[in-house]
Order: sequence, then structure tokens, then C-alpha cells
Amino acid sequence: MAMETRSRLPHNIVVLSWVSFFQDAASEMLYPVIPLFLTGVLGAPVAAVGLIEGVGEATASAMKIVSGRLADLRRRRPLIAAGYGLSSIAKPLMGLAQAWPFVLFARFVDRTGKGLRTSPRDALIAEETTPALRGRAFGFHRAADTAGAVCGPLIGIGLYELFDHNIRPLFFVAFVPAIVSVGLIGFVHERTRPAPRAEPAPGRDGARATPHLTPYPRRFRRVLVFLTLFGIVNFSDALLILRAKALGLGFVAVVLAYVLYNLTYAGLSYPAGHVSDRVPRYLVFATGLAIFAIAYLGLGIVTTSAWVWPLLAIYGGFTALTDGVGKAWIADLLPRDREGSGLGLYQGVVGAASLLAGIWAGLAWNGTGRLPLVISGTVAAVLAIVLAVTGRRLERA
Repeated sequence: MAMETRSRLPHNIVVLSWVSFFQDAASEMLYPVIPLFLTGVLGAPVAAVGLIEGVGEATASAMKIVSGRLADLRRRRPLIAAGYGLSSIAKPLMGLAQAWPFVLFARFVDRTGKGLRTSPRDALIAEETTPALRGRAFGFHRAADTAGAVCGPLIGIGLYELFDHNIRPLFFVAFVPAIVSVGLIGFVHERTRPAPRAEPAPGRDGARATPHLTPYPRRFRRVLVFLTLFGIVNFSDALLILRAKALGLGFVAVVLAYVLYNLTYAGLSYPAGHVSDRVPRYLVFATGLAIFAIAYLGLGIVTTSAWVWPLLAIYGGFTALTDGVGKAWIADLLPRDREGSGLGLYQGVVGAASLLAGIWAGLAWNGTGRLPLVISGTVAAVLAIVLAVTGRRLERA
């Protein structure tokens, strides 16, 4: 089945999926560790964890907007390579930290790299596919990316035991698969695209011509506003890890629960993309929001650690039904010459909303995190119903 899937997908999508696999194996080897490293080793408060993740996501968001614009005007492969390179360098930088502000700086470098690469990469995937294949293409890419997120934490647990429960060496080991991902970008074959039509700057005779891009459609703007509303209650998964710890899970159990989440995410991403090629994508996305509500409300209400396992597995279904599907949905709403900038704007604005989510949730955490989880879950349940009922209207030209 895997070979059949890969034979039907364009070469660049398969290569980019392997690139993401190795980079995410490196990143996710560290992601469940960073909150514990910050609070347990460096003595940072929970509010600092929310701040670091929020600033990181805001940085990535701003860079996605910039790189999306660049992706429509110039070659995409160099932007992708530079972005993955920056994220690779950031990993050993975090391992050198002696205080949490240095981790903030390293995460800034890491998220700058993520923002620089994401929009050009997603634009390249969108360019290689038709709407009939786009959901599967993004789903396959997300599945490969998340398979790395399954392998990375498992390797991290083994190394954690090998290094006698010393977290710091993991940041240096993670540099190895990260650099492999950068090398694989050399196998991406980028086609030459026609240059955007140039027009003189208005009111300036003889002024240098500037590229002219098609305006964003109104349906894209409507969908973007809706997704931004959801982003305001979708705070960082780092806080979910702290919630699992507060419910009584130890370090290894927290990482394994996170692996379970990623297993569900990886396993459902391609089927979710496939389904979204056959039914309206907004219905798939609305189903994901409903699952998000169940997971967040559950994590906010339960009082024992046993519930963390099924709830994080359920939460993986939310990500599978919204991440790749959301990108395919946005790409469907955009003209060809705005795919890079439109995807960048979508991810940038939603990421900025997540910054607000990280800040208010961190401030309202109050030791257990029950209140922000219940608030977010309730809002997501309402948004799921609204999207299921009005989604077709949102997409109307």
C-alpha cells in the first residue's frame, strides 16, 4: 500500500516528506523534553514556558508571511534549505543554555528557520498537485513528518536512559538527523515558474516596475478570519505536556504519551487527506475541531493520569484532521500566483493567534491548567458546530 501511494505522488512531495521526517525526528526528540528542561533543569516558571513557546510561534508566524511572499517571487528551494539549516543549528544552541532566556534565543533561531521554510515548501507541494490530489499530498507529507515525531521521542527515551537521565546531551544528538534533512533538499527538483507580471508604481512615471500579484479572493479572507478565531484558543502542546505531568505522569510516561499522540496523528493524516479530496474539506476540519473539544475538555476535567493516554490519542485525531487538510483547503481557495503568500499569511496569522493563546493560557494556568483547557474546549465545540453549518457559505465566491 505504501509503495502504491508513493508511486502516485510527485517526486518532490516524496523527497520533501523525507526531509520533514528527519527534521521532525530531531525536533520531536527535544519537544517533550524542552518544558521539563526549562522547569526542572533551569528552574524556569511555567509562565516562561508559555512565553518561550508563544514568542517562538510568533516568530515563525511572521517569517511564514515573509517567506510566503518571497516564495511567489523567487526560487523556493534555497529558502527551504536555509530554513532547515537554521533549525538544525538551533538544537545544539539549546543544549548550551544555562538560563531560560538563552533557550528563548535558541527557540527564536529555530522558529525563524521553521517560518522561512514552511511557506515555500507548502507552496511547492500545492504547485505539484491538483485539487483532486492535494489532500492526499499534504496528508502524506504530514504523515511522514509525524512519523519522525514518533521515532524522535522514542530515540530520546533510549538516550535519556543511556545518558543516566541527563537531558542536556539530547540537544547535541538531535543535530545529526537535522543535518541529514538539510542534505536531502539537494534532491528536490524545482521547475522554473513564469515571473509575476510587473507594473509601474502608481503615480510615478518611469518608476521601477514592481511584481503584480492577483488579489486574495474574499472566500479566502472569510475562511482565514474563522481559522484565526480558533487559533486564539489553540495554545502550545508544550502546556499539554505540563498538564500530563501535573496529573502524575513521570518523564518517560510523558514522552510515551506524546508518542501515542503522534502515532494517531501519523496514522490518520493520509486517510484524512484522502477523505478531504472526496468530501468538503470544511466538514473534515469541523470534525477535527469537535475532537479537539473532546480532548481539551477531557484533559481539563479528569483528575487521574490514566485518562491522559486515551485523551492524547484522541487529540492526535484532531491534528490529523486539520493540519494537512487545512493547508489543502487554503490552497484550494487561492489563485496559482498567490499560493506561497496565501499559505504563508494563513499560517502566519493563525500562528500569531496561537501566541495570544500561549500567553493567556500560561497566565491562567494556576498550577494545574484546568481552566484554560475547559475554556478552549468549550470555544472549539461552538466553532465546530458553526463551521459544519456555515462552511459552504464561507467558501462561496
